[in-house]
Amino acid sequence: MANADAVGTEGKTYDLDVERGKIREFAVATYSSNPDYLEREDAVSPPTFLTTINFWAPPEGNPWKAVEFDGKRGLHAEQQYEFFGPPPAAGTRLRCTSRITDVYTKQGRRGGELTFAVMVTDFVDDTGTVVARATMTGVETARPATEDA
Repeated sequence: MANADAVGTEGKTYDLDVERGKIREFAVATYSSNPDYLEREDAVSPPTFLTTINFWAPPEGNPWKAVEFDGKRGLHAEQQYEFFGPPPAAGTRLRCTSRITDVYTKQGRRGGELTFAVMVTDFVDDTGTVVARATMTGVETARPATEDA
């Protein structure tokens, strides 16, 4: 059962260095042929590049464990990125802070209750400006999935 008291839990702020090589690796991995990602010294990051925070966030930077979803019933439901200017370019250092903003339930179409949790991560540049925001929604089903479902 998800923990509704997780709302407001915030992870420790940490840095994400947007590196040219990592932008290129991400672009290659996602089959991009865009020269802005692959060839420029001042490469801009693809919009979904910020997903790489999952490789760099220290355990104390990720507040998701406070939601207490059952791993056998949890699913990634949605991911959204919002930019407040151009995507970060190579050489940018971003300060990342994640927080749980909502936990709520809905009735599922196949019966059973679904519990949703929302985590928002702000990406702030060295001037203190929020340059991007990621919103991730996870869902926990009422019971584990079965092979015949």
